[in-house]
Amino acid sequence: MVKQVPPHASSALPHLPPLESGDRLTRPEFERRYAAADIKKAELIEGIVYVASPLRHEQHGKPHSRVMTWLGVYQAMTPGVDLSVEPTVRLDLDNEPQPDAVLFIETNAGGQTRISSDGYIEGSPELIVEIAASSAAIDIGIKKQVYRRNGVLEYVIWQSYDNQLEWFWLTDGEYQLLSPDPDGTIRSRVFPGLWLAVESLLSNQMTHVLEVLQQGLHSPEHAAFVEQLQQQL
Repeated sequence: MVKQVPPHASSALPHLPPLESGDRLTRPEFERRYAAADIKKAELIEGIVYVASPLRHEQHGKPHSRVMTWLGVYQAMTPGVDLSVEPTVRLDLDNEPQPDAVLFIETNAGGQTRISSDGYIEGSPELIVEIAASSAAIDIGIKKQVYRRNGVLEYVIWQSYDNQLEWFWLTDGEYQLLSPDPDGTIRSRVFPGLWLAVESLLSNQMTHVLEVLQQGLHSPEHAAFVEQLQQQL
């Protein structure tokens, strides 16, 4: 995994203390220490530093690749929507997570985020996906509350050890669980046409996952969404 170097990076800061899990820092101090640290991934959640453990293939890398394949096809067919893998996201002054996947509407198409002058996502992406293996307690607990409070409209958590996926939708200030339709498909409330055959994703039947997604991409709802986005571009 390529390290996401936080903003304001400077290699000439050897005097800074090391960045360690449990440190309580402001966001600027977190960014300075992260820039100087030999760490691949660290996040600031509610002012507390969380340094990621090494990532295993079966529990993290493989599920992550499936999610990115699914989201990548949707993004490619939906102008005005962007996709990022493990980006640093400046949510607020106490929270700078590095989600596994972020799908968002571009600023000029009416999205909630903007790209800063130094290239970082600022604001709340419309959809965030986390692969929760060793980080499950954080992703399900405190991070979920941070995303809710900051207005992340949809939050998907794949608990890889239990091979369970939950998709939450923000409504009236609270996350509500989206349940699959009788055919086993969850349909995004924010991104029309983003359809997911949940059990097929969990069992690595990616051909079926992409077949169901193609049905969503050919739906009237997706066509109307694309037209809406293009009018703003």
